[in-house]
Amino acid sequence: MKTFLLEATSGGGYEGIIILIIAIMFGPAILLAIIGLILLKKSKKAAKVLFILAVVYVLVSLGICGSIMV
Repeated sequence: MKTFLLEATSGGGYEGIIILIIAIMFGPAILLAIIGLILLKKSKKAAKVLFILAVVYVLVSLGICGSIMV
């Protein structure tokens, strides 16, 4: 266990942080879109709202997280 922690932290790279930021940027939007696709058959209005929320979330997260990454 001790060697694993040393190997995992010895690189000093930012791959994990970048993956986390990308997951925060696109994860909830993908989840909202999937729920919208599931609800599309039952309620078109609710599905449309979820699709709009997914798009707005992506636009906002690309602005905020994108500015952090630059």
